[in-house]
Amino acid sequence: MRGGLTPEDQRFALQGVGPEELAARVPELSPGEARRVVSSIYRRGPASVDGHIPHVRAIALDTLRERAHAPILELVDRQTSAVDGFAKYLFQTSEGASIEAVRIPLERPDRFTVCVSSQVGCALACAFCATGRLGLGRNLAAWEIVEQVRQVRLSLPEGARVHGVVFQGMGEPLANLDRVLAAIRVLTSPSALAINARAITVSTAGLPAGIRRLAAEAPSVRLALSIASARRSQRRRLMPIDGAHPLSEVIDAAVEHVRTTRLAPMFAVTLLRGVNDGEEDAVALAELILDVEARSGVRPRLSIIPYNEIEGAGGAGQEPFSRSPRSVEDAFRDVLSARGVYSHRRYSGGGDISAACGQLAARRA
Repeated sequence: MRGGLTPEDQRFALQGVGPEELAARVPELSPGEARRVVSSIYRRGPASVDGHIPHVRAIALDTLRERAHAPILELVDRQTSAVDGFAKYLFQTSEGASIEAVRIPLERPDRFTVCVSSQVGCALACAFCATGRLGLGRNLAAWEIVEQVRQVRLSLPEGARVHGVVFQGMGEPLANLDRVLAAIRVLTSPSALAINARAITVSTAGLPAGIRRLAAEAPSVRLALSIASARRSQRRRLMPIDGAHPLSEVIDAAVEHVRTTRLAPMFAVTLLRGVNDGEEDAVALAELILDVEARSGVRPRLSIIPYNEIEGAGGAGQEPFSRSPRSVEDAFRDVLSARGVYSHRRYSGGGDISAACGQLAARRA
């Protein structure tokens, strides 16, 4: 049951559905049998569907095999940071496209978060992101998203587990929301990967309709929003999506998300030397945070991200981007603090293997 979907093979991929949807698609399976099939895929591996599954009738399994398959992504490279234990996985899709996932160690031993990709490349072209320089190949299927987590989990030491998932890898998750939501249903299913929805975060550059839909259909999942700058001219330079969806519209949607879910969103700012790290930038950001709190009753969490070097980033005819000096970063955060806005400095690991924030570009070692 290997390989991806082709025009000649219209069977659906089992890793893209949970037990309820599986029972609906293959009514010959009882609800209990559907749960056992899904459980077998994630505990014994996708190939287990080709054999006997205890307490699932042979005739139901035969029907299942006619209508579904369990494809896998090919793992072509894996690198582990010598500095901090972050690990980057390079996968190849059935048509030869490349995507990456990152295994992030948590403070508690043997607990990990998996940073997954939702698209091959990305169309949004954020100036400080290597993935945006690739352009968009295609959306990933739900099973391809889930497979990244399954295979990372498979490589963990005995006794370790995947605690959470962040949609912060390659691609804009809200531009592929149907499949992202389908993947979340599988990731959280007790019969599949059994990940707490509160430990799943979807990060976006700012698609208002997608933010509202995420709140309605996955209200336990957390939202992260890349801000870049609260100043309109600067944000538009760094994130072209602001031309189609201005930050004010995105913030309106984020406020609605908070009102629906009561979850504090994570606002993220990547500091770029001499671009968005001045006092004016910090003041505008503090005002934005306080405005969201005033309107929603919940204060966003603010994450300051040191820039990770990307070859050629900076724009045509402009100096390459560079990381803000620590003294400038500290002054930026002091301005925030003076206005009552707390921020934390995000540790962005895996820089020595190009696995840090903004560096994913599907390159082999």
